[in-house]
Amino acid sequence: MASMIATSTLSKLHVRTGMFVATSPRLSFQGRRSLAMATYDEAAKQAREAAKKGVDAAKQTGQQAKNQAKSTIDTATEKTKDIAGKVSETAQEAAGKVKQTAQDAWDTVKDTTQKIKDTVASKAEATAESAKGTIREEAAKVERSTRS
Repeated sequence: MASMIATSTLSKLHVRTGMFVATSPRLSFQGRRSLAMATYDEAAKQAREAAKKGVDAAKQTGQQAKNQAKSTIDTATEKTKDIAGKVSETAQEAAGKVKQTAQDAWDTVKDTTQKIKDTVASKAEATAESAKGTIREEAAKVERSTRS
């Protein structure tokens, strides 16, 4: 008989917004309250589980965003280092070329100066030899003229 009461009572329960509401006059106030509390506890449990799943999903999404940001930063850092290294190499190559060009210019100036010095010295020697020759000739003329 007790099973008949439970069966007929359960068949008269209506579902509203996920909760069972007792409509049978056979259930006492205490019985209806127990049923409502059990349903409330189940709903609260489901809400907690859903909230926990939401928090876990948010954590996972946050972790993925963090990992992606870190990966992006690492990639940008690596590219920046590569570019800096290339700029440094290019600057060193340019500095080496400038140094070599300056050295070549200095060597050219030294060579030109030496050539000018040699040319002036040889012309000076030629002029001196020519002047000595002229002086000797004039001295010989003076000597001849005094003998005669």
